[in-house]
Amino acid sequence: MSGDEVERDGVSLTNLDQPLFDGADAAKRDLVDYLDQVRDPIIGVLRDRPLSVIRVLRGQPPFMQKNVPKYTPPWVRTVKLWAETSKREVSYALCNDRRTLLWFANQRAVEYHPALARADRPDQPTHLVLDIDPPSGDTFQLAVRAAVLVREALAGAGLAGAVKTSGAKGVHVFIPIEEPAAVDDVAAVTRALAARAERLDRALATTAFIREDREGKVFLDSTRAGGATVVAAYSPRVRPGTPVSFPVPWDQLDRVAPSDFTVRTAARLIADGDPWADLMPRPQRLSSELIEEGRAIPVARVQAMHEGKRRARARRG
Repeated sequence: MSGDEVERDGVSLTNLDQPLFDGADAAKRDLVDYLDQVRDPIIGVLRDRPLSVIRVLRGQPPFMQKNVPKYTPPWVRTVKLWAETSKREVSYALCNDRRTLLWFANQRAVEYHPALARADRPDQPTHLVLDIDPPSGDTFQLAVRAAVLVREALAGAGLAGAVKTSGAKGVHVFIPIEEPAAVDDVAAVTRALAARAERLDRALATTAFIREDREGKVFLDSTRAGGATVVAAYSPRVRPGTPVSFPVPWDQLDRVAPSDFTVRTAARLIADGDPWADLMPRPQRLSSELIEEGRAIPVARVQAMHEGKRRARARRG
């Protein structure tokens, strides 16, 4: 093997000194080393979950890969599931071990987006997620303030969650839920909690799905349910500086910035622990009251689609 090629756990790692992507401030070697250093905690959140990844090949724009390629080694575990959006069966990888993680890293898979349900129970999400998205990249503190609203709404419903930076401009709040929990019920509760948080400070937060309706407010995205994926804790992102989605204690959230956690810095902050697992509350039961409250709220994507058609008709005539 050349000096730019090594083998780990039976996986040949190539072109390690190539830049990861424009603006990454990192080489492929940095990605491989980081993922190998955090393999235990990141595999902990990926294990047994259908995995989509975002890859960045040289000279090409980033792309999301759901279906494993034909050249995937036979030792990579896979599961076939029906994908409603593409109306076909998709063969997803299960990243359950170091060897598979290293293979993905060598494929220049930068981002790791696991399903919210496990492969053997695809209709039973294990977590409820609120994605808190500020209006621009320099408004992280607005996302923090909105996350506090979500925490307050959760407490009012007798629930608790853990929070992490998204690795982009916002934060994700995860609430572990008792199984079995039906997809529609989880989606309904997510809408109810987002609406409750919005009502706490309408000048700051909004549940408006259509961007032009948000008026510069923080978007409380309640659509991360069903077949949706959310970037994993500890996953790098295809962003300048290659930041990492990283767990943060609630009482420290207003003291950090997304750029504090990168493929060059995050591993040593974890050491031998797993802060995401340590911060995660025990699974909680979703009340029938919250489910009914959420069912009365229109599904954001569907509502936005109808509103978009209405506005298009108005413009035409």
